[in-house]
Amino acid sequence: MNKGGGMKKMKYVVVTGGVVSGLGKGVTASSIGVLLKACGFRVTSIKIDPYLNTDAGTMSPFEHGEVFVLDDGGEVDLDLGNYERFLDIKLTRDNNITTGKIYQAVIDKERRGDYLGKTVQVVPHITDAIQEWIERVAMIPVDGQPGPADVCVIELGGTIGDIESMPFTEALGQFSYRVGAGNFCLVHVSLVPVLSAVGEQKTKPTQHSVRGLRSLGLTPNILACRSTLALEENVKQKLSQFCHVPAENIITLYDVPNIWHLPLLLRDQKAHEAILGVLNLLGIAREPNLKEWTSRAELCDKLHEPIRIAIVGKYTGLSDSYLSLLKALLHASVSLRKKLVVDWIPASDLEDETAKENPDVYKAAWKLLKGSDGVLVPGGFGDRGVEGKILAAKYARENRIPFLGICLGMQIAVIEFARSILGLQDANSTEFDPDTKDPCVIFMPEGSKTHFGGTMRLGSRRTYFQVMDCKSAKLYGNRGFIDERHRHRYEVNPDMVSRLEDAGLSFTGKDETGQRMEIVELPNHPYYIGAQFHPEFKSRPGKPSALFLGLIAAACDQLDSLLHAHKIPNGMAKKISLCQNGNATKFAKIPTDGIYSNCNGVHA
Repeated sequence: MNKGGGMKKMKYVVVTGGVVSGLGKGVTASSIGVLLKACGFRVTSIKIDPYLNTDAGTMSPFEHGEVFVLDDGGEVDLDLGNYERFLDIKLTRDNNITTGKIYQAVIDKERRGDYLGKTVQVVPHITDAIQEWIERVAMIPVDGQPGPADVCVIELGGTIGDIESMPFTEALGQFSYRVGAGNFCLVHVSLVPVLSAVGEQKTKPTQHSVRGLRSLGLTPNILACRSTLALEENVKQKLSQFCHVPAENIITLYDVPNIWHLPLLLRDQKAHEAILGVLNLLGIAREPNLKEWTSRAELCDKLHEPIRIAIVGKYTGLSDSYLSLLKALLHASVSLRKKLVVDWIPASDLEDETAKENPDVYKAAWKLLKGSDGVLVPGGFGDRGVEGKILAAKYARENRIPFLGICLGMQIAVIEFARSILGLQDANSTEFDPDTKDPCVIFMPEGSKTHFGGTMRLGSRRTYFQVMDCKSAKLYGNRGFIDERHRHRYEVNPDMVSRLEDAGLSFTGKDETGQRMEIVELPNHPYYIGAQFHPEFKSRPGKPSALFLGLIAAACDQLDSLLHAHKIPNGMAKKISLCQNGNATKFAKIPTDGIYSNCNGVHA
């Protein structure tokens, strides 16, 4: 809508949560964005995290799930990954606001004397800084088009009433008056539980949550109620009466088979009309076009032929630790018409020490690994489980099982090869053994061993293919280079490369200097690839990551068909017919130009 300056003032949709955390505010905010985009508006997103950390980079995945990495190197909350995947946009580090960032900015201004000797306080200085940050970041184009978006969707992390989020709720209350009526819509996500003893939908938790919200100066325009089933009409009327929200503005977010149904769920309940009505946009909006979303959601529900992928990692106790990996696997498996089944294997369970201490766990882990169609070893930090990952890589290499190693997973593959093929039993990374005689992986010279926040090699970096006749280059459409996102402190030792390559390992992708290894392959293996970068961060539902697509295709014996059909004119993406069970009706998109690295062009 904002191509020709038709809309002058930014519109804001704020999503808050009540009663309990983990209700799905991020997916709800993303789905609202999808719905507004389907109505013809350009959308951007901001996530507010009330914790004191400057960013998510130094937190364990067990704390807040995975650390999502942006093109500009920002280490941010995983919800920004949801925004990028759903809305097909590229966000910046400033789209993730934290208490740490706000306080740091205010203290820096105080030290410079910008406040002219005044007493610096939460109100107005912190709250003003929050509002100014929102207004500034909302104007940054994120969809590849010039000029700002039409609507900014803001998610306030945490739960209403949390002490740490108080400055943000106060700031948003002020902000609603600052931007004026018709430019601010508040969506409150709450819980309507069903007590098993009586089987009745209970409204009291939501009533209390809204009461708390109103006491903080925020009035919800729309209630999005999480429940196992759709809200009964009498429950809606009760919520409307006690929460002062029109019944038609009360939406049920009931359980769905997959999250791609959520934008459709919102549309079917006319959530877009409620939001657009509050924002005075009904007159210029079109009917939402969600054909692609509908077909994808329905296709995902119908898949029945399983493909089993073993993820051998360190943080397998919390699936959110590997959220982007899971999404990338899902995108690839759906594109190849397979039902993804993930077998989580704690890497340490594969080690000899576990065989002695807990033989049942050891046997169960190896049974899962041996029953998989493909093996994925993701990134990670620290030495726990490293030997188990090496054993998994060795099993995949020796038994010709499709294997994908990402970041540390690539380094693991190199270490295992050096030990098994070169006979260097002491081969290791200096991260795990600083005194190793055969350092296959070393600390990067530009890294810092004293400061850990933001000191890694981060963000989008260019990889140049050294060999075009290789699986990775073909999967990426025979491009000379690709841009992918990185997050690492250690790299393959360039002094070891010639020995490794002489023994049969092929480093098919390197950085611009030729000294930093980016992609490694075993040419004589069905699919054995390692990537120093994180391809999962740029995977999209309609445009799966090339290396994940290759892994799934190899795991279901469709890789040859995929690679055979890669010869496409530059600048085009071709649909490739893949035969499965004799039916040539399976399609996947292989990107073939540099735009792949931007991931703009998919409504998902």
